[in-house]
Amino acid sequence: MDEERKVLPLKEAYRFGAEKGLGPEMAEIREMEIEWDLSYNSSLRRGYVVDLLDRKQLFDDFKEQYWPAGKTPWGERKSAFWLRLKTRYEDFLAGRGETVADPEETDEDQAFAAETDLRDFLANNLGCVEPGLVLYRDGERTGVEFPVEDGRVDILAADRSGRFVVFELKLARGRNKVLGQLLYYMGWVDRHLGQAPCRGVIVAKEISEDLILATQRVQGVSLYRYKLSVSVERVT
Repeated sequence: MDEERKVLPLKEAYRFGAEKGLGPEMAEIREMEIEWDLSYNSSLRRGYVVDLLDRKQLFDDFKEQYWPAGKTPWGERKSAFWLRLKTRYEDFLAGRGETVADPEETDEDQAFAAETDLRDFLANNLGCVEPGLVLYRDGERTGVEFPVEDGRVDILAADRSGRFVVFELKLARGRNKVLGQLLYYMGWVDRHLGQAPCRGVIVAKEISEDLILATQRVQGVSLYRYKLSVSVERVT
């Protein structure tokens, strides 16, 4: 994910809120049971976080400390999208609306949510990539959106031998710059976490020929193309 388009970090938001005396409110957001069928759970929580911090006049301070991307036009649009999602959810709970697509939702909003869905699916089904892979965990910290200096690893996992595996996900085409970003994350993991050189995985909908060519000169990096499928099952 580009530096100026990092998603609002929920863990940092929960900690920031607690430091500002909003611990109970943040705990309620973190632990809330979401009662609809749309796969926007993390985005919905971000909507509640944005609303709470904005009402308490703390959102600007949070962006300054933890989410500089929120000050960009892209970040402002994401914040507005999350707030709309919160409103839709509350309307749904009150019986005032259905969980249908927002007519104002842009293709980028849909892609943003879809990339999050891809990340969450893979994090919960790492065996479909390689048997024996498990999500990295260190206390309360997990390998989903794992924070490193100047970025976040989409998924940090470990293989059967305990060797770290760094995932970089792209909803569309994987390009050469993706490889450079992945190599930086791999270097950071080796320096700060690893006992042995880690491996890297790029998962994208399309794998370009130039990326295949570039990866052939790099040891420990694998490319995967994901495919989506839908099945239906008769109930009655």
